[in-house]
Amino acid sequence: MKNAVNDGVWSGSWVAERLGVELVGDDGLPALLGLALRRNPKRAHLLVSNVLGKHVPQSPSVVYGHGFRLGRRVAALLGEAETATAVVLGYAETATGLGHAVADGLGTAPYLHSTRRPVPGVARAGGFEESHSHATSHLLLPEDPGLLAGDGPLVLVDDEFSTGNTVLNTIRDLHERYPRRRYVVVALIDMRSPEDTERLRRFAEDIGARVDVVATASGTVRLPEGVLEKGQELVARYASADGAPSSGCGCDVAVRAVPHAPEAAHPHHSGDIARVDLHWPPGLPDGGRHGFTPAHRARLEAELPGLAARTAQALPAGTGRVLVLGFEELMYVPLRLAHELERVTDAEVRFSTTTRSPVLSLDDPGYAIRTRLVFPAHDDPADGPGERYAYNVAGAGFDTVVAVVDSLADTPALHAPDGLLARLAAHVPHVLLAVVPSYVPAPPHAPERPAMLPEPLRGPAFSSYAPEEVGWLLQDLSDVTLEAPTEEREEAIQSGGAHYAESLPVEYQPSERYQELFHAALDTSAARIARAAGVVTETVITERSPRPVLVSLARAGTPVGILMRRWAQFRHGLDLPHYAVSIVRGRGIDANALRWLAAHHDPRDVVFVDGWTGKGAITRELAQAIEEFEAQEGVTGFDPEIAVLADPGSCVRTYGTREDFLIPSACLNSTVSGLISRTVLRADLVGPDDFHGAKFYRELAGADVSVAFLDAVSARFPEVADTVDSAFKELMAEDRTPTWAGWRAVERISEEYGIHDVNLVKPGVGETTRVLLRRVPWKILAREGAGADLDHVRLLAEQRGVPVEEVGELPYTCVGLIHPKYTRGATGADGKAVNV
Repeated sequence: MKNAVNDGVWSGSWVAERLGVELVGDDGLPALLGLALRRNPKRAHLLVSNVLGKHVPQSPSVVYGHGFRLGRRVAALLGEAETATAVVLGYAETATGLGHAVADGLGTAPYLHSTRRPVPGVARAGGFEESHSHATSHLLLPEDPGLLAGDGPLVLVDDEFSTGNTVLNTIRDLHERYPRRRYVVVALIDMRSPEDTERLRRFAEDIGARVDVVATASGTVRLPEGVLEKGQELVARYASADGAPSSGCGCDVAVRAVPHAPEAAHPHHSGDIARVDLHWPPGLPDGGRHGFTPAHRARLEAELPGLAARTAQALPAGTGRVLVLGFEELMYVPLRLAHELERVTDAEVRFSTTTRSPVLSLDDPGYAIRTRLVFPAHDDPADGPGERYAYNVAGAGFDTVVAVVDSLADTPALHAPDGLLARLAAHVPHVLLAVVPSYVPAPPHAPERPAMLPEPLRGPAFSSYAPEEVGWLLQDLSDVTLEAPTEEREEAIQSGGAHYAESLPVEYQPSERYQELFHAALDTSAARIARAAGVVTETVITERSPRPVLVSLARAGTPVGILMRRWAQFRHGLDLPHYAVSIVRGRGIDANALRWLAAHHDPRDVVFVDGWTGKGAITRELAQAIEEFEAQEGVTGFDPEIAVLADPGSCVRTYGTREDFLIPSACLNSTVSGLISRTVLRADLVGPDDFHGAKFYRELAGADVSVAFLDAVSARFPEVADTVDSAFKELMAEDRTPTWAGWRAVERISEEYGIHDVNLVKPGVGETTRVLLRRVPWKILAREGAGADLDHVRLLAEQRGVPVEEVGELPYTCVGLIHPKYTRGATGADGKAVNV
């Protein structure tokens, strides 16, 4: 394909020529897409949209027109009756504006986009992980809880439909809550493989719904042999220059790929910065984060001429080329403002937005990302501080940049010497800041609920633990058949046919050799576990509450909660209450269990306990669930931070250690957890006023080592008491701020190994063990030189025929990879058959 796009040169030619990458498909693909390099040894190229308004400044009429026309095509596909009942859902951050434009094309459809920004007081209507995310999970936070509850078509809009994983995750989550007969998936480009297309067809068949796909263009990317090695070589050659801001200005413009590439305009000029007051209409949402109705759309249309007129009046005299720069998820309002500005001024107007996504920049007309501005995040993001980027702004000849942010992002970091405004002013003569008020809905009223909840279950009637050790805020499902073979569960989960919490794996029965490994590991690590249990308990008593109420996350957290309770009794003579509750990824914590706790204890004394952190998904899940619960119930005081024995993912402040070592309770399932199954949440078994469920495997009593494990560890309390004191003092003096290093490592591994789903990457010894016991493992990554902590992992991998790959740079001792495309005739992400 030789369609010229930029100065007579296709903006993917530089990468295509050097890597041999080829776009195959519709003739319009090169006009829509360029190519860039990623700093990633497993996936070197990146598709860059020329018409999305994210990485490449583009005429706002072009950007808006593409989305609007897609909406008209969807309306024609659905027909008048179904269009009238349709709801449009867009994806953060790249497709928020595109989804708005599609909704405009439908005309009457309300619009909602997912968000990575938790909002206090707004209940979550759903959530899911993006397969290749650089950031946190997607949240769905509609102001109207009934927005997604209708049975009309749901239109899902993304910029690029590559594998379909994100769409499947979304439909899987929403269909269970709000089943409907029809879905339409909309994208600028559809680049799926035939296998991915077939997977979506099977998924639709399984859930009994029709799923249509509408795209501007379709095709695929052909990758020649050796493309990864070539990509690594190119990235290594240019990455060091790309990573160094030129002239201290935070802009990568010095990476020269051709002898006479044009210099960036105004590279050292210090432009002026001013504000423009848009007089934003009160109560009008700034976008679709909480829903954008046809009435909102009509009001915005009426206000746009005035908004654009005030912006045009603020433009300096003689302005010939203007960029309206949106902010991450805030794409639609800046786009519509730019579109209107294009109509009322003589200046050449372009539109793009800032982004979280890191891309290599090269100064060549045949490369899609010519320059890169780097600046710190300025909206206090949920996943912590980090770099943000504005691409192809420096050197583009703009006289004025109108930066549009919402009020939550108008922070000191935005105005700092290294902030976005200063970065822009270093390259553009004039910078105007327009701030749109962040819309936050009023909290809803809590519905009436039954006054009485059942008392906790206790041993020996439920679990092999003594009754005083733990009370289970669960319902007993022991008489229900819930188990399914591992391979059958994995296929159902990944195809979207089931959530992992709806069934149970068949309990792994360890071989004699594996049991020997467990006992050897316990002998080796009992003192280390005792020390960590002591340190985390001392931290809780010192910082959280002198008489904490321990609430462990069933079931991995329950042995740790009991050890903490025993330490408090041993060292301080305290008899602490301890309960176990259910939390389910993607569904949150058991709200009825929280109601019970709030009715019987001061929420300020409650400390949630888990065994270890992996990538931190449950840490995030709990924080969001507590926030939603308190907003809905009017109950306050719960602290969502988890206390853990080990925090190798650096996700929490309250921990016994940050080492990634073998905790023997991770080696087994119910037989080291009081003979209790993992928790179950299924609509036909768990009603809205019920505790989540679990099973008591009484029949496995002969193999039970639950109490033996606890006794072996607590027997070491006296010998580690002095080292606990010194370790606790050292910990109190340290900076324990979470770095979320584990989450970033998981994202990198997901990309490098072509998995594209962070849920299938399980970091740490404990999570890797779970992969081998409960899921369909693909391969195990082990840190070079890892010793006895991995003996049981190597044995399980050998028994299941799973390769163990030693890796040099790994923040964890090991990482388990779940099979990324599992069916019972599975092929791996590399297209080769694997043995499971």
